[in-house]
Amino acid sequence: MSILKSRRFFPLFLTQFLGAFNDNLFKTAMVMLITFRIATETSISSPILTTMAAGVFILPFFLFSATAGQLADKMDRARIAQYVKLAEIVFMLLAAVGFLTHSLFLLYVVLFCMGMHSAFFGPVKYAVLPQHLEGRELLSGNAYVEAGTFMAILLGTIAGGVLIAHQQLGEIIISVACVSVAACGYLASRFIPTAPGPSPNLVINRNFWEETLKIMKATQENTGVYRAILAISWFWLVGATYLTQFPAFAKIYLGGDESVVTLLLTLFSVGIAAGSVLCSKLLKGQVQATWLTCSQSRCAAACSSCRSTPSCKNAPTPITWHA
Repeated sequence: MSILKSRRFFPLFLTQFLGAFNDNLFKTAMVMLITFRIATETSISSPILTTMAAGVFILPFFLFSATAGQLADKMDRARIAQYVKLAEIVFMLLAAVGFLTHSLFLLYVVLFCMGMHSAFFGPVKYAVLPQHLEGRELLSGNAYVEAGTFMAILLGTIAGGVLIAHQQLGEIIISVACVSVAACGYLASRFIPTAPGPSPNLVINRNFWEETLKIMKATQENTGVYRAILAISWFWLVGATYLTQFPAFAKIYLGGDESVVTLLLTLFSVGIAAGSVLCSKLLKGQVQATWLTCSQSRCAAACSSCRSTPSCKNAPTPITWHA
């Protein structure tokens, strides 16, 4: 717990926490708005719209992560974090317009921008940790960041579902909340200690697609790194798939409303946060994949159990969970 109290770590932790919170505050509110309100105003079904939303958010990670990594190697990482968080305020102001006007196009544009914002902050987050923490602190630091991220996802998910569910003022409340959290994230980023990039003379490749292909080929040359990337990608593939389909699953198969979606997302996020902390305790400071196979098999068993859920499409009374 000592690193949580230090300026070496806490401002970065808080910046990441608020960013993840705002990502999910916005995404959850947008998905709820689409599933339970905007979907009735368009010919496209809500499951397709929510699946598109997941793709739009993830696409910038694929396109810009390599370029973001170059920037993190060249520039001061604390300064990059400040620029990214300043941009987040602008994006949330645009999101407010999208919420208030029910503009699907604008909301999707903002969602893409938020994905880009997270893609550029990701390399900064992971590169700063080894600069500010000692070797024996790295595993704990990563565990705190991971647990904090998913607790932020949990709280942002709950808040997004609860705030947008307000029938009269939902759009106004969520707009104010998103802009306010973005502003707090920027303030937190200003306290991150300076972290110069190791290659200040690096020439940034403006062709982000070429750089992406180059980094993909480079990772395949290192078997250990390549397998770790595949494992992490598998985790996010499964997680993104379920998170995306929870709203439609709750509405069609469980006959539920926004509160049931919030409950499902809450349970999912709590599980990941608890697993992150438990992993650090079980491995006792050693970086290894001891428990990976066990966790994958349990995840596969849980996935297969969902196939037997009957449809409640014609359920007479919606299920409601009161938080």
